[in-house]
Amino acid sequence: MNTTNKTMKMNKTATKLKPGMTLIEITVVILVLLTLIAVLFIGANIYKRGADRAACILNQRNIQQAVRADQNLNNKGSSAALDSTEICGPGLYLEVAPTCPSDKSTAYDWADTIPAIGVLAAECGLLGTYADHVPQDISGW
Repeated sequence: MNTTNKTMKMNKTATKLKPGMTLIEITVVILVLLTLIAVLFIGANIYKRGADRAACILNQRNIQQAVRADQNLNNKGSSAALDSTEICGPGLYLEVAPTCPSDKSTAYDWADTIPAIGVLAAECGLLGTYADHVPQDISGW
């Protein structure tokens, strides 16, 4: 009878599971975390491109308003010469010449003359780099 009790106790302890995670469970958790991090980085990049695009459009809007204000206040015709130093500078319409938010070293390409209504006075230098950076058609502005 003693030998049967010892056998039963040994079988009971041998089937007892230890708490913890298996290697497969840990691998699945790591893969899920890496997937979530990748989605976060992709979303942040898309958000930044959209924010840069919006800031670039606002810069162009500000340039347009400054050019039209200068044109109206100084009675300039629509084909008068356009000089960015008369628009941008301390105490002028724009304090500093704006640069593209996507690339701080990229300046806007100013037109030589005051453009007709519906035409940009300054275009972003990155216009050919990103197809969706700024809209091509501004007739609805």
